[in-house]
Amino acid sequence: MTTQVARRIDTMRIAAIDIGSNSIRQIVADVSPDGEIFVLDEMKAAPRLGRGLDRTGELQPEAMDAALEALGRMALLARQMGASRVDAVATSAVRDATNSPLFLERIRREAKLRVRLLNGEDEARLSFRSALAHFDLGAGRAVVMDIGGGSLEIAASVDGVIELLTSLPLGAIRLTERFFSKDTSPRRLRELREEARDAVKPVLPLRDWRGAQLIGSGGTFTNLAGMQLARQGVQAARSVHGTVVPRADLEHLIARLRVLSPAERAAMPGLNPGRADIMLAGLAVVAEVMARLEARELVVSRYGIREGILLEAARVRPAIADPGEARERSVRELAERCRFEESHAKTVQRLALRLFDRLGPRLGCTAEDRALLSDAALLHDVGYHISYDRHHKHSYHLIAHADLLGMSPVDQIMIANVARYHRGARPKKRHRNFGQLDRSLRSRVKVLAAILRVADGLDRGHAGSVQDVTVRWTRRAVRITPQPASSRPASSLSLELWGAHRKSALLDRVAGMPIEIVAPNGAVLRSDQISDNAA
Repeated sequence: MTTQVARRIDTMRIAAIDIGSNSIRQIVADVSPDGEIFVLDEMKAAPRLGRGLDRTGELQPEAMDAALEALGRMALLARQMGASRVDAVATSAVRDATNSPLFLERIRREAKLRVRLLNGEDEARLSFRSALAHFDLGAGRAVVMDIGGGSLEIAASVDGVIELLTSLPLGAIRLTERFFSKDTSPRRLRELREEARDAVKPVLPLRDWRGAQLIGSGGTFTNLAGMQLARQGVQAARSVHGTVVPRADLEHLIARLRVLSPAERAAMPGLNPGRADIMLAGLAVVAEVMARLEARELVVSRYGIREGILLEAARVRPAIADPGEARERSVRELAERCRFEESHAKTVQRLALRLFDRLGPRLGCTAEDRALLSDAALLHDVGYHISYDRHHKHSYHLIAHADLLGMSPVDQIMIANVARYHRGARPKKRHRNFGQLDRSLRSRVKVLAAILRVADGLDRGHAGSVQDVTVRWTRRAVRITPQPASSRPASSLSLELWGAHRKSALLDRVAGMPIEIVAPNGAVLRSDQISDNAA
């Protein structure tokens, strides 16, 4: 049958199907020899094979029927997409059920699929394989965990080498049925957490794994990320991959979910309604692992067993990711796809970072903010690719919806907003892209956008006339003095002085004092002499 999408050169087209306790997921992708995954299509169903398993020991007939119907569709999609191989695996629910041989035979006969039954260590290894390709696990200790409907898988590594693989019966469906069948009282939650704590303690000795980098994959974690991003007002994020969840925020979410009614949970922003009833149990397990490791935060991976299957099937040799290089490359590629003016973008980036190094510490900025400003400066004009008049707004949308690697969803939305406000009206809460962010993110956007505006003004003519800047804080003002490029006479900076002056009002606001743009001849342009920063 003719494929619907042309296969990329030097890739293998593979379909991977993960038959889990809660859901069945398929991904069809082209996989390159170096492990790059080009997703062509995805399909999902939620037959909940794990429902009632603890009580009966068997997969329920209605769940098996729903699963077989979904698997038939997935097998058909894989064939129509031209997959050269279809790898299907089954995990905890099928592994534990007494009638799994019957179910697997029905899959073979009705869906024409041969399913590999994974043990817990296999699951943990595939999750780790996927994480290794997307996070920097090459130095230090890391713990990768995946919570399914029936079990918790843990893979722990040192310098990228697996030291521990284990599986525990702490799945979200299993624990929900055991502890929350009647209510979610504080007592029942406490009992669940105590059981999880007792199970995790001997597996992860504190002396070996305290403070390890913690990465979570699977539906519990992607939904956790969705809720966290919603709390931060970052619903516009293209992906949840790389979302950072502090332990304190996780505990707040657990407390909130416990008191909500089923309908209120289903309506909770960022949470898939189909998972709302089992989410509390899953998060309680996450919290106990974090407590055991004394972890301050965890990072969410959108990649899991399916991606591990793809890499394994394509026989891609495991390689440790370099997120710094991936981030730089993907930002650069976006700029090039949008045909950016490289000389101007690099000039603005250089001047923005010079200003940041002199202003940032006094304005409460961090090293992370410097990286955000650097990327926003390089990308600030990519909206020219669409039109000049609203190019700052187009820049926001292009950046927010780009496939940028090596950064969190919050970082990507921050970069998009900083680029958005390099010109035009200052950030306002009535602007949806800005107003929906939480207060701390809005504050950071204002500071970084204020610096970017002045840097952009200092190259108003796109001529690279300003080589450097000096900044001096006085009691009454912040004095910024541009230094002309060696090839330019000092008298040639009039356009750049005017541009920086016209765009300094926002920096005035965030610094809390006037901004003085000082000409080489000593003339001063003050920010309190202009009414707005709309230039």
